[in-house]
Amino acid sequence: MTASNKLITKREALDAVRAWQASGKKVVFSNGCFDILHAGHVEYLTAARKLGDVLLIGLNSDASVSRLKGPNRPVCCETDRAAVLSALQVVDAVTLFDEDTPEELIGTLLPDILVKGADWAVESIAGARAVLEHGGAVLTIPLLEGRSTSGIIEKIIQLYSQSLTCGGTD
Repeated sequence: MTASNKLITKREALDAVRAWQASGKKVVFSNGCFDILHAGHVEYLTAARKLGDVLLIGLNSDASVSRLKGPNRPVCCETDRAAVLSALQVVDAVTLFDEDTPEELIGTLLPDILVKGADWAVESIAGARAVLEHGGAVLTIPLLEGRSTSGIIEKIIQLYSQSLTCGGTD
């Protein structure tokens, strides 16, 4: 798949997972909002991809991100977020989901490995039970310290606020 066609429907994702698994490939799945892609995301996704042969990302839709993060999010729309993820060589496919968690999607796709950041306890990871019951693995990956989309947004707001108090508007 090329970057331009890595965004696939849920049905296409299911067909792809089945085909990859039928050919003996180990499918790794992760999910998230990936609102403002940063070094922590890149390091995390690179580590996730090394766990298997293909990496499929479940991407929260705009409506899902707004419900989870608040009315001012996402900063970047779902098609832009999908395009940025698709440009990463380590990402093989991206599929959108509109629910608050990807539990239903994961239960349908049944990847070989489900991955989240180490800030998640395995037992609280959406879809973990389905993957484990199907013989798969649920793993966590250490996060790059001090990197988060929320932190970036807070810093931008702080810098903007400071520029206003100093008389600047740039």
